Amino acid sequence: MNPPTNHCISLGLMLLMFSCRPADKGSLSYIHDVTSQVDDSRLVNADKTPGDWLSYGRNYAEDRFSSLDQVTKQNVNKLGLAWSVDLGSKRGIEATPIVVDGIMYLSGVWSKVYAINVRSGKIIWTFDPKVPPTYGEKACCDVVNRGVALYKGMVYIGTLDGRLISIDASTGKSMWEVNTIDTTKPYTITGAPRVVEGKVIIGNGGAEYGVRGYITAYDAISGKQAWRFYTVPGDPSKPFESEAMKMAAKTWSGNWWEYGGGGTAWDAMAYDPELKLLYVGTGNGSPWNRKYRSPDGGDNLFLSSIVALNPDDGKLVWYYQTTPGEGWDYTATQPLVLADIDINSEKRKVIMQAPKNGFFYVVDRTNGKLISAKPYVYVNWAKEVDLKTGKPVESDFARYTKENAELFPGPIGGHNWQPMAYSPKTKLMYLPVRDNSQIYGDNPDWKFNKVSGFASGTGWNLAVGYDASKPLRQDSLAPKKIPQERLIAWDPVQQRQVWALPLTGVWNSGVVATASGLVFEGTADGKLIAVDADNGKILWQANIGSGIIAPPISYAVDGKQYISIAAGWGGVAGLGSKFTEQINPGTIYTFALDSTHAMPVFPKAEAKKLIDIPFTATAKQVEHGKLLFSQYCGACHNLGTGGGVIPDLTYSSEGVHEIFNNIVLGGALLQNGMPKFKGRLTEQEVQEVHDYILSTAKEQIVKQQK
Repeated sequence: MNPPTNHCISLGLMLLMFSCRPADKGSLSYIHDVTSQVDDSRLVNADKTPGDWLSYGRNYAEDRFSSLDQVTKQNVNKLGLAWSVDLGSKRGIEATPIVVDGIMYLSGVWSKVYAINVRSGKIIWTFDPKVPPTYGEKACCDVVNRGVALYKGMVYIGTLDGRLISIDASTGKSMWEVNTIDTTKPYTITGAPRVVEGKVIIGNGGAEYGVRGYITAYDAISGKQAWRFYTVPGDPSKPFESEAMKMAAKTWSGNWWEYGGGGTAWDAMAYDPELKLLYVGTGNGSPWNRKYRSPDGGDNLFLSSIVALNPDDGKLVWYYQTTPGEGWDYTATQPLVLADIDINSEKRKVIMQAPKNGFFYVVDRTNGKLISAKPYVYVNWAKEVDLKTGKPVESDFARYTKENAELFPGPIGGHNWQPMAYSPKTKLMYLPVRDNSQIYGDNPDWKFNKVSGFASGTGWNLAVGYDASKPLRQDSLAPKKIPQERLIAWDPVQQRQVWALPLTGVWNSGVVATASGLVFEGTADGKLIAVDADNGKILWQANIGSGIIAPPISYAVDGKQYISIAAGWGGVAGLGSKFTEQINPGTIYTFALDSTHAMPVFPKAEAKKLIDIPFTATAKQVEHGKLLFSQYCGACHNLGTGGGVIPDLTYSSEGVHEIFNNIVLGGALLQNGMPKFKGRLTEQEVQEVHDYILSTAKEQIVKQQK
């Protein structure tokens, strides 16, 4: 975009001055000018300003394709570090930065927002919404945030504790904030808002804990609520909020509303301004096991669906359900990408998605009719998707009612929130995928945990477990080494894999594709790689030294193309594991051709050793401690692995173990997000948990000595 005009008052004044210089491109007035120009027209026409990255997926199609071509296959090996910024944070960073004319906006840990001058690599301001640390317990998958939205000089952030905040883009001061959730229920927000036709759109998460999903639109200037679309019906004895909810209720049975129902819209959105349709991906059922929430079966609309809404009033126009009667945490909240592609010699307006369930879907985005669907990873819960009905043909063991069954994919999905990219030049989709499984079984002892401040346990409401009275069915054809992560190129017309690049570790980042035939991705083992879009060959890599889960972006400032990525290890896979020697602070890295800045050097992590403290617990007490640990601690802490961003307590120092009770019962580390379990665990139970940890450490020491 062109810079603002000079701030000189008149030609007459100019003659009185020695010179008339343009405004400093880092000044507040400059930032105000350039960010104020991001209006509806700029967002609709984002492709016309390829130097900017104006919204979460770069444009309304969310294709994450950059038409910049300064960095090519021939010169990519000349990429070097232009600058880096240490955010000083720990835990996961999943955000996609927004960039307009050299001003970058990025969200980080605990929903903090940063404004950065790309030209200097310096932080302009930081905004801290001061999320209560108790909300760390309510976030299933780390205290992450995937990004902000920018509109008419304001930056919008959805916070972990359910607020939507408007921030002045030039000063970092809060303009307004609204509470978007019922704070008596365990809702959270980790997804990025979108701005469509003057409205800020935001969803929420929390289906694992027992909430009812919805997505809400707010006036971007005033913060006034414009509309709300519920994704699952509520109590049928009360008036339905819409005709869509009245219709959806016919696909449920039992007292589902008492369990929340789920369907949270925690990530995916896209918009077609020509069709005037807002597309939203919805989440899993609550609880996962349909037997309990809807005992007579049913599709349970609108779980795991793509819903097309009128952005003016939020009314449903059409829907397509990827996983009817969802029962495996197979969300359809994974990225949605719009494109016009040739199918059978006909140009089709499509929406594409690779949701958790393992099938790649191509859907007509004008009416929601399925065009094609094929597995992009190993799948055994369904045999195929019937093109006539649009529904999967489930395997006879998929519902795990008569037996425990190892099903592919598992709940982390064949593909998760990590963004994919579509190149109109190669006509391929580039996406990070994985083969993985989980043993699903009925939990005959499950009782609904009505969460209010997490009165008991961890609050999870899955109703999935292992029924020891039933046999285990495993798949002899399944991949032997799982999870297997890879970056793949997928042909959405032929519905086939073109190439695959194996990756190390779990939870590798999303991607960006460029017009010069490059695909950039961050990896769990701490590298930023550039891959040949035609064959998957790695052409360049930079060793970041710490795992990356956030996707890279490409943009240009003053005629120079940049690649930026935020590295901050964490997320659901990073809580208890890592694939690098150490985990560095959250840091933004920016690369450009012929840049030669040195990579930042972080203090080397101290070598840890297993704790060896005597304990006198009986075998029965240790076993009970193991059970309590799995219920209250296991969602975050892994034992015997070395840990991730959450410590492996078998490697914690003697000092930590000396104040173990104060941490667990007294809340000594509450500010770090470590819950306070007073009222949920007794001193004796905490002692048994501690004894189990010490026993596990002792077992590891004995193994090392053999």
